[in-house]
Amino acid sequence: MHLKKWTAGAIGAVLAVATAGTALAHHSFATEFDRNKPVRLEGKVVKFEWVNPHSWIHLKTADGTVWRVEGGAPSALLRRGWNRNSLPAGTDIIVDAFRARDGDTRASAAEIRFPNGRELSLGNPTTEAVAAAAKRGN
Repeated sequence: MHLKKWTAGAIGAVLAVATAGTALAHHSFATEFDRNKPVRLEGKVVKFEWVNPHSWIHLKTADGTVWRVEGGAPSALLRRGWNRNSLPAGTDIIVDAFRARDGDTRASAAEIRFPNGRELSLGNPTTEAVAAAAKRGN
């Protein structure tokens, strides 16, 4: 009986520790990004990370700066027609995004555009809502 309680407690502790990292890793848009600091980034994709909880596009601009642009989760991107090979290295893109509050070269974007005018949603519902509010003037 005592062994069952100990085992249950140990399992509970492991689960608590395992899920704490996930909870801390996820953040609200307003905590990390500033809706009052929009930025337009134009450049070439260096790398596209298909990871949870958010995808990341590494984008090299003309001045040589590499930006990390946060997108939605892979599941959200799949629903919008993306796959892990949708942005191969060397692809030219234009991103309207919101800068990181800490001044780092990170940004959060709702969509990307290609030089031919085609647009793709990055599946980030929070950024999509912020972008829509900015267009309305809110």
